[in-house]
Amino acid sequence: MIFLELVLQNFGPYAGRQVINLNPKIDDDNIRPIILLGGMNGGGKTTLMDAIRLALYGHRAQCSTRGNLSYSDFLNQCVNSKANPIDKTRIELVFEHIEDDKPVKYRVVRTWEKNPKDGKDSLGILGDDETWPVQSLANIWDEYIENILPLGISNLFLFDGEQVKELAEQETPPPIVVDAINGLLGLELADKLAVDLEILVNRKKKETADNQDLAKLEEIENRLSQKLQDEETTKKELEALNIKLEELETKHEEALNKFVSEGGKIAAERSQLETQTQDKTKITENIRQSLCEIAADVLPLALIPNLLSQVQIQCEREFRTQQIQLAKDILIARDQRLINWLNQLNMELDKLNNIQSFLAEDINKLYAANSFTEINWLNADEETLTLLDNFIYRLQINQDTAQKQLIELNNYEEEILTLERQMQTAAEPEEYTKLKNDLHKAQTELNKVQTQREITSRNLIELETVINQTKKELNNYTSDNLKYQSNEHLINAATQVQNTLKIFRERLTLRKLNKLEEEVKNCFLYLLHKSDLVHRIAIDAKTFSLSLYDFNGKPVAKHRLSAGEKQLLAIAFLWGLAKVSGKRLPVAIDTPLGRLDSSHRNNLVERYFPSASHQVILLSTDTEIAKKEYQTLQETEAIAREYLLKYDSSKRETTIKPGYFW
Repeated sequence: MIFLELVLQNFGPYAGRQVINLNPKIDDDNIRPIILLGGMNGGGKTTLMDAIRLALYGHRAQCSTRGNLSYSDFLNQCVNSKANPIDKTRIELVFEHIEDDKPVKYRVVRTWEKNPKDGKDSLGILGDDETWPVQSLANIWDEYIENILPLGISNLFLFDGEQVKELAEQETPPPIVVDAINGLLGLELADKLAVDLEILVNRKKKETADNQDLAKLEEIENRLSQKLQDEETTKKELEALNIKLEELETKHEEALNKFVSEGGKIAAERSQLETQTQDKTKITENIRQSLCEIAADVLPLALIPNLLSQVQIQCEREFRTQQIQLAKDILIARDQRLINWLNQLNMELDKLNNIQSFLAEDINKLYAANSFTEINWLNADEETLTLLDNFIYRLQINQDTAQKQLIELNNYEEEILTLERQMQTAAEPEEYTKLKNDLHKAQTELNKVQTQREITSRNLIELETVINQTKKELNNYTSDNLKYQSNEHLINAATQVQNTLKIFRERLTLRKLNKLEEEVKNCFLYLLHKSDLVHRIAIDAKTFSLSLYDFNGKPVAKHRLSAGEKQLLAIAFLWGLAKVSGKRLPVAIDTPLGRLDSSHRNNLVERYFPSASHQVILLSTDTEIAKKEYQTLQETEAIAREYLLKYDSSKRETTIKPGYFW
């Protein structure tokens, strides 16, 4: 069996719909056993364990927060406090297991509302393609899941740190573990058979105790006759109430249809419609005011886009002309300084004139291609050009904003028109009051007759129960003499079976405990990594308490073990039980490392978690599987998926995020 997916919707602190992928298969060639979920205390780790138990076992689930609550009260307690009352709370668990030598998938879906009907949830089972319900399987789900993961041994595979702590500190296992051991060893069948035999013997003894006392026979017959008459009268009353109830249901439906069709429902919602209309009207006024402000700025200039474009082009040209002229003036001044310097060198006049002519001709050629004949009518400088660019950019922004606000304004005006039409169809106040009173009167009459029918139905059921009991009592008195001898024989035979069953249970217990002792010892030594401490572990056949012995056969007192060694022993006990069960089932551990020191933590991280099962779901805080332990699991490639339960104390909600604390 493998858990593939867990879906929570409005369950405990998990608001909305949240999905956890539990599949240990990363791809076709890569499977890692550990699914790691990190969360602080109070963040919803235990709630996940409860969700798995609840999905599998429903009202039989041994959830941590249920206590003595009824199933209905427990379901109410599980509904998220912020959830919409009309929304359903939902748990889905997808798992795969082998059936007829083939892998099959099922999606277990449980849903319920606040204050669920009949105090129960709604169970649905979806098949492989997750679209078609397996109704036949839903009807026998409790029997079906018992064949895969029996409730009695589920605590060997779904357990928490508190369970380990309790098991480590007590001399004898707690009742929840004892029940699991009995279920694992098959002892509960023998115990149940013994109890059933005891009940049968006591019943037969009671039947034969007063077999000679037949004085009440006439009194029983008279009482039965009176009850039969009362039953007939009650049936007639119930039949009349059913007829009247049908008439009132028709009357109530007509009043309801009239209330709706003639505007009663809309009139009841008039105040809400008016409020919505006012709110949307205010929004439209704000949009219009915003459009006015935009229109008072640069938006009107959007009417002359071509002229603005021409101005921008002219500014750029004039600014470029100014830059070219400035550069030309700088070059002429530079050339003049050069000529003056050459004059000081007493250069020959011809050479000097040639140089001067070359410089003048060079400047003329250089700027001939960049000459402008246009008239500078803007006289724009660099700052003016920058301001113009900013101005045009702001105009474009205002155009876009105005367009969006116009669309938004049209949408709101259409919504206001729709609301006004709805209010126009509403009934007038006087007519609405009459419609409402008629509907209330019809509802009151209907409720009254429904109550009377329920009371009469209960009375009829009680009468039928009393009649059946009286018939049984009468039958017992008339058949006692015939049964007396056969009952005596049955009582004697049952006593012999009980004695045989007692011997069978003792021998079965011893045979299975021997295998369990060896598995627990091997698991303990493997986790402890200290082979000279214990040579043999014995398990008491009645209390299932553990006794440790060294290589010399001397007892090893449990108090000599450190707190960490005791916890490792408890985990080895659970691990050994799981192995002896012979079932390939997932293991889920809540708060796994408790009070262990670093060395014992390392043993669990390196040896137990990757080997506990083919799928191991760890629910841990940041101090249990800390950074060091996390890195160890990463290095050994044991983690398939990791999630972080983020708890928001202000909202009292938990959100599931991919990743771990680091």
